[in-house]
Amino acid sequence: MSRNTPPRPLDVEALFPELATYRGTTTRLHPRPGRPDVAASSVGGPLLWPMDEPWPMCTESHSHARGRRPADIRRQRQILVSAWLREANPGPTEGEQQLLEELDQKHRIQVAAATDPLPLIGLAQLYRRDVPDLLAGPDDCDLLQVFWCPFDAHGPSGYGMLLDLRWRRSWEVTEVQTSPPQPQVVGFEGYVPEPCVLHPEQVATYPFAGLLPEDLCARIDAWEEALEEEAEEPADDDAAVVGYQYDLSIPPGWRVGGFASWHTTDPSPMNCRTCSTPMHLLLTIDSSEWDGGSGSWKPLEEQDLPTHRSATPTEVTVGRWGELNIFACPEEPGHPHRWSIQ
Repeated sequence: MSRNTPPRPLDVEALFPELATYRGTTTRLHPRPGRPDVAASSVGGPLLWPMDEPWPMCTESHSHARGRRPADIRRQRQILVSAWLREANPGPTEGEQQLLEELDQKHRIQVAAATDPLPLIGLAQLYRRDVPDLLAGPDDCDLLQVFWCPFDAHGPSGYGMLLDLRWRRSWEVTEVQTSPPQPQVVGFEGYVPEPCVLHPEQVATYPFAGLLPEDLCARIDAWEEALEEEAEEPADDDAAVVGYQYDLSIPPGWRVGGFASWHTTDPSPMNCRTCSTPMHLLLTIDSSEWDGGSGSWKPLEEQDLPTHRSATPTEVTVGRWGELNIFACPEEPGHPHRWSIQ
């Protein structure tokens, strides 16, 4: 079933005509639980990976001998979903609660050393034929595959994320690896995605307000403040306040292309470290498809679904319930990517 974004609460270009100059597009991926195969764009599904090509590994030295088993994490999720879907007495039973506690335990792998290569988790794959706003890959590559390490143990701080992006020409893969290596334990359950099929939808988008010309940004701020003051009037207690950031510019959820949000930090220049070219947003990985502040983007087909059980289909969590923006060089897509968590 397709997913369709509702019309925006207001015509932002009617309010601020100069925004038409900055209008862009982004493709909302709308991942939803399913059974994708290697020929499909997906989150958490099987990847089109050649049988004769080594699976991506984390080779940085860090402890990865203790954590939760991916199978336990998925089983725990299944129990919770079934428990809350029960019409009579929803929620885990006493027996289920005991099992959930057992599944939540961490385990130690005696054979794992800090220097042993650790299989990365295949997070997503995107075919250009499915995603209109996906940047062109290097050398006619039509498939982007995204991996990450399931432990926060990288970079100068020793607590950072490790991403690995691979481009390939899908038509060259003749024999697919059907049982790729997997980590025995993971450091964080949010690194384990649930298999999801995608329902790509291209929508209009506008830049983060802080990156617009100063006078335009000031006018948007003044307009939002006026709306908030009106909403504080007693007669408007139930009025929903429309905001540029959360209703009119950048949609929430997994998406490709468009503009990055900088709602947690100040905007930071994202220039290619190889050639200094300003980078473009390649992919946004979000912890939720919508929340209380961005509910106006909830697809028309899902208006009646409860947020607390329906807005997190991938079960992926970025940082402290944030979003991961990955940037790529438009001049040479093979140059190393950059990323920011918001």
